[in-house]
Amino acid sequence: MSFRFRLTLFGAGVVALTLLTFGWLVYQLAAHSQAADQDRALTKRAVEAVAAAQAMPAEWPATLASLGSAEDLRSHTDVFVLVLSASGTPLSTSARIGDAPPVVPLDVLQQAVSRGQLLTTLNESGIPVRVFVRPWAHTNQGLDGFVVAGQPISVQSTTLSGLKAFLIISAIPALLAALGASWLVTGRALRPLRTVAQTAQAIGRTRDLQQRLPQREGKDELSQLSQSFNQMLAQLQQAHQQLAAALEAQRRFVADASHELRTPLTTIRGNAGLLAFGPGLTDDVRVAAARDIASESERMSRLVEHLLTLAQADAGQDLQLTPLALRPILESVSRQAQVAHPDRQFHDVGVADVRVLGDEDALTQLLWILVDNAVKFTRAGGQIEIGLAEQNGTARLTVADYGTGIPAADLERIFDRFYRVDPSRSGAGAGIGLSIARWIVTQHQGTVTAHNNDGPGSTFTVELPTTR
Repeated sequence: MSFRFRLTLFGAGVVALTLLTFGWLVYQLAAHSQAADQDRALTKRAVEAVAAAQAMPAEWPATLASLGSAEDLRSHTDVFVLVLSASGTPLSTSARIGDAPPVVPLDVLQQAVSRGQLLTTLNESGIPVRVFVRPWAHTNQGLDGFVVAGQPISVQSTTLSGLKAFLIISAIPALLAALGASWLVTGRALRPLRTVAQTAQAIGRTRDLQQRLPQREGKDELSQLSQSFNQMLAQLQQAHQQLAAALEAQRRFVADASHELRTPLTTIRGNAGLLAFGPGLTDDVRVAAARDIASESERMSRLVEHLLTLAQADAGQDLQLTPLALRPILESVSRQAQVAHPDRQFHDVGVADVRVLGDEDALTQLLWILVDNAVKFTRAGGQIEIGLAEQNGTARLTVADYGTGIPAADLERIFDRFYRVDPSRSGAGAGIGLSIARWIVTQHQGTVTAHNNDGPGSTFTVELPTTR
């Protein structure tokens, strides 16, 4: 059973319940109104009959003369009047049941005497009759008795039966109309859901996450559904793109890492084999082989360390930032770099006292990456300038070299993993230092850029937000 059909049945059921409740209330109201109207009519007729009986002339007959003109209650439902003596003997009547006037039990007459009047229902030969009994007296003739106004209650049944038939007949087209309206309304209401289902099936079949639902005007629930579905598709598309990019980066990472590790491993293995099995090696050859093994081992160690740093970045690990001063870190790195590279000249330019929220080890690693990059492309005897200034709440850290510069097309790509500018700046690096630098800067809510100087060389600029 479809959801549309179930909704249609539910709507029709609600309408049917409403019609049933409304019809029952109307029927009950009509029944009570009919009974009340009949009682009022009988009371009025009895009062008129009492007044007429009390005004009867002296020659008014004291006994029932004839029943021929009386209406038979078995076929007539009009209001009738029955005049009884004090003993209950009929004196006058306008109705009969067969060949006899209606009979009012003595206990009913006694209740009328004790109460002054009485409304009750009698069963006359199987015919329910509603009667109003009231005592009367004729002072001129010395007569007294009772006046009874009555009417078969079948007149109510006839009216109520007609009302019931009307309610049933009118409810049938109303229920059919409710079914049709519910079917049309649910079909129109479920059309956007059908569109959602079709779009979802098309996406699953074609794997095209660029598909979207048509935009709906308004702020109703269906419009919100369309907007939410489109937002979900956009997020899925973005997640899919990120996943695809991550997989591609992982594939490239593994391939490049394998390539970078292959060279030092080959060198180490070759030199180790030479030392172990080489016949008649001179001391110079052995020393050179050992130096090559040490150099390549150091290079491979740095590469593995960088790879571990990148793995931590990919795992979503965040640095713990605390307030610290940048100047001591800069001066320490500059001093150590001068000792490590005595053939280059390091100059601190305008070093200011600046405090930032940062990780000391990570910022130290950042400076060493930029300094090593500058050393790599600065000739012996060349200068490297390290600067630190504060401007508008931002710490500006600069490392400038006077080397060969960076091709304009590569200024943005040099921060990508394993990317190396060809051919002049490729050197012996693995091409992952600057990508680590960018990750460290990003962790500190800052930016890192590179640009060529007006003269030779290039400058790397790191901007970090300052703190008190």
